Amino acid sequence: MKLIDLKNIKFPTKKDEEFRKIDLSSLFEYSFKDKKDYIIDLNLVQKDKVSSKNNELYKINQDLDSKNYELNIKEDTKEPIVIVHVLAEDDIINTNTLNIKVEKNVKASVIEVFLSSCKNTFYSVNRVFEVEESANLNYFKYQDIKQSNSLIINAIIDLKNNATIEHNSYEIGDGFNLSIYETSLDNVESSLNINGLVRLYKEAHSSSIFNTLHNNKSSFSSINYKHSLHDHSKAVFEAKSIVNENGNFSKVRQNSKTILLSDDATIFAKPHLEISIDELEASHGATVGSLNREQLLYLRSRGIEESKAYEMLLKAFENEIYDNIKDQKIKEFITNFKRSDYV
Repeated sequence: MKLIDLKNIKFPTKKDEEFRKIDLSSLFEYSFKDKKDYIIDLNLVQKDKVSSKNNELYKINQDLDSKNYELNIKEDTKEPIVIVHVLAEDDIINTNTLNIKVEKNVKASVIEVFLSSCKNTFYSVNRVFEVEESANLNYFKYQDIKQSNSLIINAIIDLKNNATIEHNSYEIGDGFNLSIYETSLDNVESSLNINGLVRLYKEAHSSSIFNTLHNNKSSFSSINYKHSLHDHSKAVFEAKSIVNENGNFSKVRQNSKTILLSDDATIFAKPHLEISIDELEASHGATVGSLNREQLLYLRSRGIEESKAYEMLLKAFENEIYDNIKDQKIKEFITNFKRSDYV
């Protein structure tokens, strides 16, 4: 079966503004041999499907009859809830849809790991994050997608009054990744904090698209991404934040920093703000460069081998994302993570 044959979906093309630098045609037109809707091994309840106003790719799972499940977290988590996804078959479309709901005043941590080692396999993942009043969700996503495999994650984020989500992600590997985040901050003092590290190799392609709407006063959004790109890899960062007339005293931040580690690596970064009021704080920026040659020479002059000095500077660049993670248990998971334990 081909994704492009699914009905009632207006698949994005390069004519669409957000997808000008993203080529999805080979994925949409590839003939997969089968599809599977897999269930996560947790105590989940089935729930009505959620629709997306702006993201047509969210409909893929709905058209493939992917059932919608909910993980309802009703008390503080002492340890992060860890969900590991591992693709095991070639040429399969794998769909999974999950609502992660955190009840009022609850503090929760969730880790999701997406891995692949097969061929020509596609993850279609839909996530809805519902964080109730005065609740806090620390969410960490780790993905290592190998060459010829693809992962599309469509996320809808819903925050109530004084609710917070700390969303951190590591994207590593040499496959194809697309993440689309749709957030409407409709409630007072809701807080969205997204940090991402994208480390790509070979012919990898990773695109991150963020659409954030500030609809109420004193809301906060921060989107901070770092890219380290090797070989012929390519990354796209598209962030659009809109603050309307009701968003007084909001704070909006967007930042993209990239290190190109090859003459053939490419980044397209487009932070974008649309602001209708004066009473707010806002900043956005994008920088692109290479490792600092003077710092590299300094480390080598202190007797450090070039390869070791290179690794030290790269780690220092990437570590800001790690340092922004507030949950110590998630930091411990990252430190101890070994792909070989799962694949």
